[in-house]
Amino acid sequence: MKRSSFRPIRRQMTDALGDKLTEQLKADVHPQMSDEDAFSFADFNAEDAERGGYSDYSYWKSTLRAFFQNKIAVFFLIVMVAVLLFTFIQPYLPGQKDPLLIHNDEWGLPLNNITPCKEFWFGTNAIGQDLWARIWAGTRTSLFIGFAVAAVEAIVGILVGVLWGYVRKLDFFFTELYNVLDNIPQTLLLILISYVLKPGVSTIIFALSLTGWLGMARFIRNQIIIIRDRDYNLASRCLGISTGRIIVKNLLPYLVSVITMRMALAIPSAIGNEVFVTYIGIGLPVDTPSLGNLIQTGRSLMTVASLRYQLFFPVAVLVVITVSFYIIGNAFADAADPKNHVK
Repeated sequence: MKRSSFRPIRRQMTDALGDKLTEQLKADVHPQMSDEDAFSFADFNAEDAERGGYSDYSYWKSTLRAFFQNKIAVFFLIVMVAVLLFTFIQPYLPGQKDPLLIHNDEWGLPLNNITPCKEFWFGTNAIGQDLWARIWAGTRTSLFIGFAVAAVEAIVGILVGVLWGYVRKLDFFFTELYNVLDNIPQTLLLILISYVLKPGVSTIIFALSLTGWLGMARFIRNQIIIIRDRDYNLASRCLGISTGRIIVKNLLPYLVSVITMRMALAIPSAIGNEVFVTYIGIGLPVDTPSLGNLIQTGRSLMTVASLRYQLFFPVAVLVVITVSFYIIGNAFADAADPKNHVK
């Protein structure tokens, strides 16, 4: 008998075995379920469905939560807030002295170089002025310079950096402008401006802001180039979204952390530059209290052991401000990164 004659018989046996297995599985899985029960609607709860699709995630809430988990950053934040508050309310406290007033004794002689005591907490300088009042007045001046320069750097640097990185037609112009300005030594520029213009707070702010935005602009430009051609930006351009809206809604939110870090570092950097230009003798006038003037005066007295307090106190305030801004800025930049947000 040929092998081909067995094929119909095998097919019939396979079909019969398959039917028996199907009936057995139906009997085991749904032994007493009718067709009506098998196709009945499942229960639906609108509240459960809404609860499952809702998320209370908030970017800024998550950022603050991550930041306040850093105990060191919180400690320096408290220190920084306390210093800032005391710096600006110090003149209004009772018993405070005028930072420009020269104190004389009963014979009319100036109380110069008095070491720290009950009346003069930080002592007096070479002409009898209260160092306690002068240090806090100088801190106010230096902080004002720092915040003003950082604000200019942020506004100009972010605007130029975004246009430089996103608008391709402007790339050549801003690249050449950056190359020209970046090759000018900042110290030389500060010296020239200080000699041309009248020394003062506005001159220092103008000199530091003239090229201070270059670093921010270059940094923002590089970040924008990285995320410029991602899918959601291409989709926005295809949908006809304006360039300004794409920049504000799509690009800048991704740069919050890096901008915050740059801003936090710009403030102590501006204060340090003010100290430097005053240190080399082209900064603020002597009659304008600033940390730069105080440190310059204290530096000249380092060889006299009994007068070194005139350098230690302003340097200590400068160190506290610089270190606090640095740690707070880095911690907030890490907290602002969405990758560090744990729900």
